Amino acid sequence: MDSLADQLLVLVMLFNFIVLGSSRMAFCIRAAAVQGVILGVLPGIIHSFSWHLVAITTGIIAAKGIVIPWLISDAVRKAGIKREVEPFIGYVPTLILGAIVTALAFVFAERLPLAPEHRDLLFVPAAIATLMTGFLVLTTRRKAISQVIGYLVLENGIFIFSLLLTTAMPVMVEAGVLLDLLVGIFVMGIVINHISREFSSIDTSRLSALREE
Repeated sequence: MDSLADQLLVLVMLFNFIVLGSSRMAFCIRAAAVQGVILGVLPGIIHSFSWHLVAITTGIIAAKGIVIPWLISDAVRKAGIKREVEPFIGYVPTLILGAIVTALAFVFAERLPLAPEHRDLLFVPAAIATLMTGFLVLTTRRKAISQVIGYLVLENGIFIFSLLLTTAMPVMVEAGVLLDLLVGIFVMGIVINHISREFSSIDTSRLSALREE
């Protein structure tokens, strides 16, 4: 089971690079959706069967893999954008930064005082790498929708961390993570809606040109 979980976490990290290296919005959304489905499957692999686990897994897959990606895709269609054309940092440098932070995540995880049963697993380095990938997308992309995708990936990293705590706090961890995710997507949706109504572009860098009269 541990080896299967590690293989799925490697896939999660590969999808991090897909999000970092792609300019197509639809492709990034699908990558984040597949990443969410993989994370939804993980609790069922690392814990024994229970109906509570089935309910949590179903909710995670529905939220991360279907509902939220559909909401973002709908926002993309309404905004009429297909690509992130001019990010703050180019895609190749961003991929290089992603590779660096992923390598540093493994180095940092080795130095953490982890429980013995967690030392040989990929949960901590995968969590750090995914969280930092989301942060990179948030800070290097201009489009508000790209930043929503970055927030989604960042939250996936937090969720991987939470999987190590589900034995101690089984309900509160999943509920808290999903609530934070839904609130964040809701707030970003409002921001995108207001930007698209008031301005001809949803390029967030143009907000710096606003001045009070």
